[in-house]
Amino acid sequence: MRAQVIAITNQKGGVGKTTTAINLATGLAAMQRKTLLIDLDAQGNASTGLGLYDTQHKCGTYEAITGAVEDIYNCIHKTSVPCLEVMTASRNLSATEIELAAENERESFLKANVGTVQKNFDYIVIDCPPALGLLTLNAFTFATHILIPLQCEYYALEGLSHLLNTVKQVKKTYNPSLNLLGIVLTMYDKRSTLCLQVEEDVRKNLKKLVFESVIPRNVKISEAPSHGQAALIYDITCSGSQAYIKLTAEILKKMRK
Repeated sequence: MRAQVIAITNQKGGVGKTTTAINLATGLAAMQRKTLLIDLDAQGNASTGLGLYDTQHKCGTYEAITGAVEDIYNCIHKTSVPCLEVMTASRNLSATEIELAAENERESFLKANVGTVQKNFDYIVIDCPPALGLLTLNAFTFATHILIPLQCEYYALEGLSHLLNTVKQVKKTYNPSLNLLGIVLTMYDKRSTLCLQVEEDVRKNLKKLVFESVIPRNVKISEAPSHGQAALIYDITCSGSQAYIKLTAEILKKMRK
């Protein structure tokens, strides 16, 4: 059975995208689903957030996408979490969009060169870059599902309609199997009137597309990456970790339907 591929995306930075990718992948692995996290962001935060650094590995996402490696599995690295492996990013990844720009079927390089590993995993989670560029388009073409983290603030809503339209266009043009898994509210502060208003507006307009689970602002979530750990490993009892456990269970339930 081929892995379900979840691309986590938002063209706006700082919305909890990478944090969600790390903790969702860890949550799936904790539930004994064999999981691969693909770090598609040249900043490499999903890699370092799990204690993996590009100085340790000569092969990662850049080599995999461009086909510059004979064995794709050399680009996949184990983590300290059982059932969780990572395809790490490096600074070379920033050059990928330029290199692919002149290629035929440039939107399908990720699927063509990495899709062969699907049979060995239950889930593949992709941490997309904070832009709707060629790398993100590759992720959408490869993915079976899109997950959108949405920060509870006014400006976060401005780009959402553009992102949703992009997903629809990719589904129509490149990937008919692509589904919008849903939207998860992040950096949630129930003391904030604006935050509550944003939640109300999003739920009113998008209804069941918005997950019941919300991710709160939480100190432990912020601290965890500096220790090279997911929040779920760093402190499973904190409110952020508990929220990601609930989100993981909700996603699994939704994907089984």
